[in-house]
Amino acid sequence: MPVEPDVVVVGAGTAGAAVAALCAQRGLSVVCLDRRPLSESGARWLNGVPFAAFDVAGIARPDGAELAGAGHGFQLVSGWQGPALKFVRETVPEVDMRLLVSRLQGMAADGGAELWGDCRLLSWESGPTGCLVETDRGQLCPEWVVDASGLAGARLLGQPVPAPRDICAAAQQVRRLLDPRAGREFFERHGVEPGTTLSFAGVAGGFSVVNVWMAEDRVGLLTGSVVADGQPSGLQLLERFAESKPWIGEPIFGGARAIPLRRPLERLCRGRAAAVGDAARQVFPAHGSGIGAGLVAAAVLAESLADGDGVEGYNLRWQRRHGGVLAAWDLFRRHSQQLQPDQMAAMMKAGLLDQESVLAAMEQRLPVPSLPGLLGKLVGALRQPAAVLKVAPVFARMAAVIGLYSRYPEGAEAQLRWAGRLAGLFGEELDASWMLHGPLTAAGSGDKSSL
Repeated sequence: MPVEPDVVVVGAGTAGAAVAALCAQRGLSVVCLDRRPLSESGARWLNGVPFAAFDVAGIARPDGAELAGAGHGFQLVSGWQGPALKFVRETVPEVDMRLLVSRLQGMAADGGAELWGDCRLLSWESGPTGCLVETDRGQLCPEWVVDASGLAGARLLGQPVPAPRDICAAAQQVRRLLDPRAGREFFERHGVEPGTTLSFAGVAGGFSVVNVWMAEDRVGLLTGSVVADGQPSGLQLLERFAESKPWIGEPIFGGARAIPLRRPLERLCRGRAAAVGDAARQVFPAHGSGIGAGLVAAAVLAESLADGDGVEGYNLRWQRRHGGVLAAWDLFRRHSQQLQPDQMAAMMKAGLLDQESVLAAMEQRLPVPSLPGLLGKLVGALRQPAAVLKVAPVFARMAAVIGLYSRYPEGAEAQLRWAGRLAGLFGEELDASWMLHGPLTAAGSGDKSSL
């Protein structure tokens, strides 16, 4: 006999496990499956996640071993040796994704959800009143299906793969510290304490970064790049940096993956299916972190399903509440992706790239300039008029995008027209073929190894 849960979640990483946990807490019956063993689901590295994301999602903040670092300083450097912005405020905490995923899976199981590891999705079909899901462990007949399978996963909405220039090749590793004295000297040469995160931005041009921190007997490295722009991959940047520093030893744990940088999907649902996390392109584009956005989306989806508003209600709520912030920062990401270190330095001197704006990006929110900050930007504009003139149209379109998302409409035809206006602000042609409403079937096509 087929199992008939309310919700089937495909993917048991952070977003998928959060959906399973929050739906189960609201009284929905859930089956969450992943093609990998549950102990290997999701990201396996450290990731910066704002505490605010946990608060909004209604999930307890990480602590103990799960909270790998908090309250440390941060210094942004243009290139390897350019001007730097030094932060005195606490920055975003580092969270061990392995332990966070395990905690979310435990929450789901405690709430009554079934978690199936080593389970492959073979096919699925969405109908007017329910879905039919075939797996290699049996048949499921849920009311709703959730795609939390990531960028290269099931693509249950038929959503297109992002363009190559909208994909970040990221890597993160925690490595052994072989020579603490040499490590301290490296940080001191850059004018900071060893506990500070040094972020070298634009080291391979445009959207490329090498972050390094040191604590006790370990060194943390985080890198990212856009290979389509001719840059080395994040893993290559990481390995080259580590090899050039004899005080950095072998990896302890970490990983690498492709991350979508594109603005969120114009529709987060189709038929009786919804997408969350990387599968929905719910990633903060300025630096490619999607953990916080995925947690918040999981809460909005669980709220909508439990309230009886279905996946359409989730789509409407999330787009109006949260979509504009990510889409606006995507415009800024596209601009910054073209910058070289000297141009980034000019933005720093003009006050366009300052502590307020960078902290806002790290905390995944819109900046709220202070009066001193506004005065500083005015003085900087007089000193660097070319940099201001270049970025001013980007800021104008960011404001327009935020306003457009606040008016996200109801109804299929209105949403298609809305998506066309959004594409115009991004200078693109709208591909609406995947956004059509109605039943959707995926069976016997594609590479099932990714499902």
